[in-house]
Amino acid sequence: MAPGLAVRLGTLLLWLGGAAAAANLQISPVNLAFRPGQAALSLQLQNYGETPIFGQVRVYAWDQQGGDDVLQPTELLLASPPLMQIPPKTSQTIRLVRRDGGAAAGNEQSFRLLIDEIPREDEAGGGVAIRLRYSVPVFMAPVQDNGAPDLAWMFYRKDGAWHLRLRNSGSLHAQIGATVVANAAGKEYEVSKGLLGYALAGRTREWRLPLEAAAQLEGPLTIRTSINARPQTAASTAAAP
Repeated sequence: MAPGLAVRLGTLLLWLGGAAAAANLQISPVNLAFRPGQAALSLQLQNYGETPIFGQVRVYAWDQQGGDDVLQPTELLLASPPLMQIPPKTSQTIRLVRRDGGAAAGNEQSFRLLIDEIPREDEAGGGVAIRLRYSVPVFMAPVQDNGAPDLAWMFYRKDGAWHLRLRNSGSLHAQIGATVVANAAGKEYEVSKGLLGYALAGRTREWRLPLEAAAQLEGPLTIRTSINARPQTAASTAAAP
């Protein structure tokens, strides 16, 4: 999807939303948010290993189209330094600097900071090989930073499997944590044990769910979930066939 990049989970892509420590690299914090008028933010990369870590850092605008995550190149945020070499037992500070000079208008703006761990030059061979990729969410609050997510839940069947369509009509993102859905008879189904994903402001996100096809989700449903780390209960009045 040139010039954009449709993002799907893989073995090398780590979507960060909580404490992050994979291999020998630790990232802190793992969720960045610009306040209105704030010009810069920083995060720390700590190398706990015995060998240097080499990497590159890039920022992408983060959108959701067709129910999936899409990343596009952006010039609104600058990551510095773009290349890193972290010696053993030391840390590196990465700064994110806004280039628009002001607060986001309307809805919250969303970005992803991609940190690629790459081999040393003598290991790379003919091209750049990515060992691990860390994806850190970055948000810019709108001028009127008093909004909230406004979610509409829909469970539906497609190709013999259950899916969730989550529409966020609010001006701020929703981070969806552990989620359980119960039908009118009280039968419960676990949708996610931990982080399910994000529904961005003014966007719709869809997921294929790890539920058996025979799960009885028709009719009124009750959803117990965590939205932005706060327990919440929601309802879905119908499930599409």
